[in-house]
Amino acid sequence: MSATTESERTPRPPLVGEPLALDLVNTVFIHGGLRGSPVDALTTPTELGRWLDEHAEAFPDGLAARGPATPSHLAEFRRLREALRELSRSCVAGEPHGEEAAAVVNRAARLSQRWPELAPGETAGPVVRWAEEDPYLALLGVVAVSGVDLLTGPRRRDLRACAAPGCVLYFVRSHRRREWCTPACGNRVRVARHHGRHRG
Repeated sequence: MSATTESERTPRPPLVGEPLALDLVNTVFIHGGLRGSPVDALTTPTELGRWLDEHAEAFPDGLAARGPATPSHLAEFRRLREALRELSRSCVAGEPHGEEAAAVVNRAARLSQRWPELAPGETAGPVVRWAEEDPYLALLGVVAVSGVDLLTGPRRRDLRACAAPGCVLYFVRSHRRREWCTPACGNRVRVARHHGRHRG
């Protein structure tokens, strides 16, 4: 079976549309409810390329992956994901963040440095240059900056871990009563409460 076929069979994360950093964190999830199995949606370079394609609109104009991702690119994104998950956990728990996880994010964030330049013979507008020549690493930097913005900005107060048993996803609370990442988790909790009352 090819890597592409395996990627197509991998369940997709149930929650998307959060800040870019959380969408990366949420590529590890439980598939199948409370008794489900853990899934990692980023286990191959092909899956990383797919995830980046799915989030293309979240990246700056003109910044896109060129050529296939490598195992090294995948390792960097997985390292950043682990650090962002640890920092999100600390934020939700109201604990100081770990220095090692912060160092991983800060190191990656530096890869997002860019500036405008005048292009030779062009008058329509500036050309954006990136300090990091590898576009995959520049994309990594943009995801890291999303994490810094979330964890240091006003939305950090609304960062939540899903309250449903067995769920490992994070979200930014969009309204005061939101407790779960998705309606599916909320329905599962309500059904469990209903059965618990009837058993009682």
